[in-house]
Amino acid sequence: MTDDVIVAISTPYGKAGIAVVRMSGKGCLDIAKKMFTPYSKHAKYEPNLMILGKIDLIATCDKGFLVYFQSPKSYTGEDVVEFQCHGGVYVAQKIVERALSLGARLAEAGEFSKRAFFNGKMSLDEAEGVIDTINAESESELKSASSLMRGMLYNKIHSMTDTLIDIMSEIEVNLDYPEHDIEYETKENIASHVLSIKGEIDTLVSSAHQGRLIKNGINIAIVGKPNVGKSMLLNTLIGEEQAIVTDIAGTTRDVVAGSIEYNGMKFNFLDTAGLRETSDKVESIGIDKAKQTLNESDIVLFVLDVTEIAKEDMDISKLATGHNTITIINKIDLDICDEERIKSVLPQEILDTDILFVSAKDNVNIDTLKEKIYNLALSSSSTSSCIILTNLRHVNILESASNMCDEILNSYKDITLDLIAQDIRLLYDKLCEVTGESLDDKVIDKIFSKFCLGK
Repeated sequence: MTDDVIVAISTPYGKAGIAVVRMSGKGCLDIAKKMFTPYSKHAKYEPNLMILGKIDLIATCDKGFLVYFQSPKSYTGEDVVEFQCHGGVYVAQKIVERALSLGARLAEAGEFSKRAFFNGKMSLDEAEGVIDTINAESESELKSASSLMRGMLYNKIHSMTDTLIDIMSEIEVNLDYPEHDIEYETKENIASHVLSIKGEIDTLVSSAHQGRLIKNGINIAIVGKPNVGKSMLLNTLIGEEQAIVTDIAGTTRDVVAGSIEYNGMKFNFLDTAGLRETSDKVESIGIDKAKQTLNESDIVLFVLDVTEIAKEDMDISKLATGHNTITIINKIDLDICDEERIKSVLPQEILDTDILFVSAKDNVNIDTLKEKIYNLALSSSSTSSCIILTNLRHVNILESASNMCDEILNSYKDITLDLIAQDIRLLYDKLCEVTGESLDDKVIDKIFSKFCLGK
């Protein structure tokens, strides 16, 4: 890492109350002093103190604040200066240009956080928690990102690597004093610890399914024959006119998506083409997409028309078999609904699902439906781990680490302690990849390139 001064706008582009321009690196305060004049003659550039003054932009000026954070007590671990100016693209950009003219250079995407990582202010997984926090679109995603940013995964990994260090130390002692002849006890002790570590790793990996749901949202396919009210149901669930609703069968030709947040969880509803036999080539493509969407979704809403339950519905119900399915009996506003009579004509595969009578048009039982979806999603993704993996990089590393544990447990009885020590060291290095302590610069650069400019 270089110690040159970098500068970037840290707030989003656009008009706002304030904008923040950040500089980091040795000498950033000297640059700041050349373009900032405090209004108070007695003002001192003390750390963590906001100073009101004039920001000199050569052709014009702005009134704003300067804040100085002294190394190492800053976000990057270096000297940091932040200007808080009036919001607007032009003002903030002119501050950046003025800093560049005085010797700073434009920061790369994620370079402030990268400097924080290299200066020991955060681990790599904590840095990834920062970008996940910025990109969070639901409360559950924000909570997961926050736990990562607070170092919960880091602490878990370090607990395991500390155990591996103890194992390697024990092996060294045994190799240095072979006359004590305690190799068998040492091997069994190693196996016990590795088995415990594998259990912790597998618990983390098992949370990845729930992590995917948190990060990407729960994909919910709405399926059924034409004209059962799938598009009306989508519009009612998301609270806006996303899908076209008509009485013409086959109106929906492609998958129409809409999302909401419910109890901190993101629901992605996918309205599909009505499933039926057709000679229309375009509609047939839509039906194929509907079947694919059904198979790839986390939950299926199988919709029937209360006024007309026919053989087509029975055929479609077989497609939903084996999935997390909620059966929706829709349009109860059009009929005196005799639930027992309707259930008496349904096949067993539908009766085995959770059945709910609704009116998408009149918003009857829609809140109940959302709650059923939420509970079904939780039950299908339950995990005992308080840490939920949402990052595919972490999952891949820990899956490899689990396999390495298996290899050690399968071979430790038949190989010498020095070879076991080599395997333990490889496992240690693999786990350290999560926190960035054993990754090369190219991988680190790729991770931080995903950050926004100014972070």
